[in-house]
Amino acid sequence: HVQLVESGGGSVQPGGSLTLSCDFAGSYYNTFCMAWFRQAPGNEREGVAAVENDGRATYADSVKGRFTISQDDVKWTLFLQMNSLRPEDSAMYYCAADENLYCSGSLSKDDYHYWAQGTQVTVS
Repeated sequence: HVQLVESGGGSVQPGGSLTLSCDFAGSYYNTFCMAWFRQAPGNEREGVAAVENDGRATYADSVKGRFTISQDDVKWTLFLQMNSLRPEDSAMYYCAADENLYCSGSLSKDDYHYWAQGTQVTVS
């Protein structure tokens, strides 16, 4: 079965950077669509960034120009590079996957069926 294991969360000062990683196992990575979500206490889980088929990516407006999603197709790892972090970026961050050959870059949590355990990012 599909397993997603995250790493890289932590605490950072405003303006700082962090990189999150998500290791994929249990199926064939290239048949899955990948994305990052986050959830702050009391808030809904929201999409942050997602990969599209043509190598492009979709980003939430709140992170455009600051966050970059990328992936290593050989190591089956998804990354989220986060720069210029703000206190409002503090949340639990989740890697998500959906088995689908067509990746539209959806940021809807209902379109993803596999989830990592989450990693905490705190900006203060």
